[in-house]
Amino acid sequence: MLQVKESHLAEYGKYPEVVVSAPGRFHLIGENTWFFRDKALSMAVNLPVYVSISKRDDNVVKFYFTQLDDRKKANLSNLKFKKEDRWANAIKSVLYGFLSGGVSLGGMDITVYSSILPSAGFGITTAIKVAVAKAVWNIFALHFDEAMIVQVVERGNRLFLLQENHNADNFAAIYARKGFLICTDYYRNSYEHVPFDFEDKKVILVDAKVPRYEMWNRETLYEPENALILGDLREEKKNLFGGWHYISDVTDINEALSSVSEDTRRKLLCVIREHGDVLDAVQACEKKDFVRFARSVNHSHESLRDFFDLSCPEIEWLVKRVADIDPTIDDIRNPVSCGRITGKGFGRCMYAILRKDDVPKFESKLDEYERIFGFKPECYDVESADGVRIIEDD
Repeated sequence: MLQVKESHLAEYGKYPEVVVSAPGRFHLIGENTWFFRDKALSMAVNLPVYVSISKRDDNVVKFYFTQLDDRKKANLSNLKFKKEDRWANAIKSVLYGFLSGGVSLGGMDITVYSSILPSAGFGITTAIKVAVAKAVWNIFALHFDEAMIVQVVERGNRLFLLQENHNADNFAAIYARKGFLICTDYYRNSYEHVPFDFEDKKVILVDAKVPRYEMWNRETLYEPENALILGDLREEKKNLFGGWHYISDVTDINEALSSVSEDTRRKLLCVIREHGDVLDAVQACEKKDFVRFARSVNHSHESLRDFFDLSCPEIEWLVKRVADIDPTIDDIRNPVSCGRITGKGFGRCMYAILRKDDVPKFESKLDEYERIFGFKPECYDVESADGVRIIEDD
């Protein structure tokens, strides 16, 4: 808190009028199935982004990112996307989200403070957007609730950044609660808190530092006809979160997918499997059944690797190290740990959920990883966190 305020003072010559914190996050399962209005299971984590704001007397907005020592500038009357503005475009999109909704704003000095840079993933860009929205809401005393923040961020994403809006990202940053996962239902545009109460476990995030690139054009999968095919495979089941699941009859599934290419068939199968893994993981958390939860996570990783083509040798090596910590045949059926690639598209990050005593064993493998692959990974020991909040003075 003090560092954020001092950074703002050093840059603008005055203390901020409001400081807001929003959490980082990662997706456990389901982040690649949003187009089909499926579900995603996410965790907000204690990798916070801080945004501080003070008002100006003009229509100018100045941006400063402390860790990057980078400055940008814009005018509220003429907000434009500029490729060279990179991280500042995320903030401008939020301001545009307010303005396009008929909200009047004034000039601002804005400071972003985050020890994790947006390029690492882990939801940092979304955290910046949500923290800015909350800070603007506070400093201009706007009269609406947090549901409007979702709308502001969505308008900015769609109309300013011209990109898809992912409510699993937004919900985790806004509505997360410590000790819980958050399950987003894209079909109902809703979320549910899921207890995450495995006291003997630790969550480790790893940025593998592998260059990020796409293995395939996702637009070839995200076609309306593919959504219709999967829609025909759904059936109601009221006792499940969301009230439905995909049918399990293999013959019916194969018949429905017979009209698409083999590559598309495999990826649609992955969507079906992912939805089942989300439901299994939610039920496992509710029953405090870590074995079932871990099987869901491991099964999801196998699906992304074998059906969705979203992995690489480096990630596979790291995931295998998780399994090798206690490599017995019985633990394949009854795992004590789990690991999976994470991030929309091709995130090049992974997470591991391990017994606390096994964390040093896993972390010791990272030096070996660097020697083998030549990339120096970043490793974060994290825990669940609350959503966006205004930081009060001590």
